[in-house]
Amino acid sequence: MDNRLLELLVCPLCKGPLTLHRGDNSQRELICHADRLAFPVRDDIPVMLENEARAIDAVEMEKLNAAR
Repeated sequence: MDNRLLELLVCPLCKGPLTLHRGDNSQRELICHADRLAFPVRDDIPVMLENEARAIDAVEMEKLNAAR
């Protein structure tokens, strides 16, 4: 994903910044740390819909914060 695009994208709920994360099986997600949501990236297109986002539990969020 282009870094310029990543700088422009914000969380659709809180309008906060997003970080790109490569998960298992090369799956990419945009992470909103404030809302603890992971938005999928499919075919290099971010899916910025709340009902498509995956909730992140506290343990996984700690791991993501440590990897930053």
